[in-house]
Amino acid sequence: MTADARNLSDLVRRAATTSPDKTALVLGQRRVTWAELDALVDRMATALRARGAARGDRVALLLPNGIDFAVSYFGVLRAGLVALPLNTAYTADELAFQVGDSGAVLVVTGPDVDLGPVDLLVTGSAEWREIAERAVDPVEPDTGAEDVAVLLYTSGTTGQPKGAMLSHRALLANLEQLARIEPPVVAADDVTLLVLPLFHVYGLNAGLGMTAYVGATGVLAERFDPVETLQLVRDEHVTNIVGAPPMYVAWSMLPGLGDSLSSLRLAVSGAAPLPPSVLTSILGDTGHRVFEGYGLTETAPVLTTTLCSETAKPGSIGHSIPGVDLRLLDDDGSDVDDGDPGEIAVRGANLFSGYWPDGTGGPDRDGWFRTGDIAYADDDGDLFIVDRVRELILVSGFNVYPREVEDVIVAHPDVQEVAVLGVPHPYTGETVKAIVVPQAGATLTADAVIDWAARRLARFKCPTTVEFADELPHSLVGKVAKGRLRESA
Repeated sequence: MTADARNLSDLVRRAATTSPDKTALVLGQRRVTWAELDALVDRMATALRARGAARGDRVALLLPNGIDFAVSYFGVLRAGLVALPLNTAYTADELAFQVGDSGAVLVVTGPDVDLGPVDLLVTGSAEWREIAERAVDPVEPDTGAEDVAVLLYTSGTTGQPKGAMLSHRALLANLEQLARIEPPVVAADDVTLLVLPLFHVYGLNAGLGMTAYVGATGVLAERFDPVETLQLVRDEHVTNIVGAPPMYVAWSMLPGLGDSLSSLRLAVSGAAPLPPSVLTSILGDTGHRVFEGYGLTETAPVLTTTLCSETAKPGSIGHSIPGVDLRLLDDDGSDVDDGDPGEIAVRGANLFSGYWPDGTGGPDRDGWFRTGDIAYADDDGDLFIVDRVRELILVSGFNVYPREVEDVIVAHPDVQEVAVLGVPHPYTGETVKAIVVPQAGATLTADAVIDWAARRLARFKCPTTVEFADELPHSLVGKVAKGRLRESA
């Protein structure tokens, strides 16, 4: 953790002190300097306190990427509150669960949002404009270090989402760890593309957080459109891209990629594996390697990167970053033999404080956290993910758990039984496949199953492939034998 930053919002104050007139964030025609952003954060923090929000209260953010998100996020933290970023793709029921389970006292959101009986602060409203224009004194945060800064929900193996509690210490530690990498992931003179969703820990901390940590300039995009974002890279002379596989897959199909990325210094990718063919294509078109990494919501998030390897190998997640200890363990918790696969266990100051509200499921007494991912290390120590202990499906970096999807599909009156698996997908890393046993005599189509799920789940959780079967294989205790299903798939 930096000596002068105890609360994550201190990073904005520091950048405003050292580079007050430097552009902090860009969104379309709107630009704010670090001094302007710091003042807006003070105003937001003052307004939240005036509303009666008390130290440690949770404030939800249901906003697209933008300057309003950054102001709200850092304002919540400076006010001594806990930020709860919400996935804008979630359904009303999914959002209501997280708001209710967290006990959020307020939701900052755009107009025309109905989340039931919860207090709203609406961007663009008269109240919002008044907050942005009101003169206030600088606000000094009274929280930091081990206090929870961010609550991010990630599904458990039962399908019930759990809130990972990330402290200021954990988030700042991961930024300090990333800053020790050479070449730097984000440098002070970088212009960084911030198109990854800020409600996701990768975009939130490795993107926005790292931009504030070094006082760089962030170019925001509300959504990823291949042509529009590539034009943005060209127009704003972007030097650094913190990205995910679907972005690079889409860009690799466009002509003139080398010219569009002529200002680029560094491109990184995370959240899901990048197809080796895309890595090769981009290297050939631009002369740039895309450096891949690995991490979790619970680790704030980055754990490894090929920037720490002697050579960035296709399919590898590289070495652990400075300040992160990593082991590969067998079922008994012992280190595996060289070359053998094992579950990744990690230790470092960037680890979370357990799951909301009581801290269960966090690191053990020695500080180790088992990730549930299986990997092996080659002769150079480079890591390769091979499987998952849990049944997690990773769609563009977002967690999907089969049980949650199965519970929705089996509620269809024409479905007798269902099993959900993750299968490879060229754009999103994985996608959801449902194997459905219809009720006797029922006429059921794949479109009907997909439409049923789409009305009840976020889009990335919905099956894109539906297969019908007369029956599913079961174990002796009656559990669906998914191992046999995976073999056949």
